[in-house]
Amino acid sequence: MAEYHGEFKVPGGKLVVADLAADDGVITWASVNGDFFLEPDEALSDINEALVGLSTHAPNTAISDAVAEAVGPSAVMFGFDPDSVAVAVRRALGHATTWADHDWEVIPPSTLTITENVALDEVLTREVGEGRRNPTLRLWDWDERSVVIGTFQSYRNEVDPQGVEKHGVTVVRRISGGGAMFMEAGNCVTYSLYLPTSLVDGLSFAESYPFLDAWVMEALAKVGVSAFYKPLNDIATEAGKIGGAAQKRLGNGAMLHHVTMSYDIDAAKMTEVLRIGREKISDKGIASAQKRVDPLKRQTGMDRADLFEAMMGTFEARYGARRVVLSEDSLADARALAERKFATHAWLHRVP
Repeated sequence: MAEYHGEFKVPGGKLVVADLAADDGVITWASVNGDFFLEPDEALSDINEALVGLSTHAPNTAISDAVAEAVGPSAVMFGFDPDSVAVAVRRALGHATTWADHDWEVIPPSTLTITENVALDEVLTREVGEGRRNPTLRLWDWDERSVVIGTFQSYRNEVDPQGVEKHGVTVVRRISGGGAMFMEAGNCVTYSLYLPTSLVDGLSFAESYPFLDAWVMEALAKVGVSAFYKPLNDIATEAGKIGGAAQKRLGNGAMLHHVTMSYDIDAAKMTEVLRIGREKISDKGIASAQKRVDPLKRQTGMDRADLFEAMMGTFEARYGARRVVLSEDSLADARALAERKFATHAWLHRVP
């Protein structure tokens, strides 16, 4: 008989711990515990009994459904829920991982073309999935005026060709979803996380965004910016939106989490390059796209390089990460992929 221990801190909630014993692929004993609140008391025994007999390979939905059925609709679960119990159980059994289970690396910003940057996202995510790279945080830098559109966006619906020509903009399409980002050189703070999907095992897509960006919220707080998530993927402050996130999950067990935040955006130029229609901003409570974004430079008064340093330092302290240099092999792979895919008309216009 094997024994297992797993923990999950619910974002904005309480700690859920699962202590388990299993034999021949079946859970034979379970103790769910933590600093959560539960009424009635007897419901805790119901939760434990519901876990006994489940397969050690049961998916999140099966575990969550068993717990929900056991406690019934009248139980009050405060600070946790059946889904969080499932995450703790899966972590105990080794199917879900925590930040501390991985050796994290940080790649500081280096100037690349915008096309190489989007290609690197695919290359480095695949490397993580293939076990050739540790989970990694990479900060972007580039020296050209650009627009990066989401993988499912229509080029003609998002980009104004006259504005693109007028301002000399390079338009590229990334592999992740989400919206178009106007990214002038030096005017955005952009980073990518490459990680195993086991880290977000059991989390919904909506839950995974703030979970993966908790460290950057901490970094922003340290420099005087009180930021929060507006579902699904907007990062905002009381003064306005500062950025957005996007994700792509590959079939090899790895995923990309990508964030762009406005550092010193030229909103007037942005509206000439992007077709930001009224429908896009209708749920933002504002009348003009130019008022939608509140840049980090104004809020922090910091140089962009110092903001990068604050972010990397927070990530390193929080997760024990170490800085590394982008390998020449990875960069060569990205440049080759950029040439055959990301720089092609076919990829850029794959959604006309």
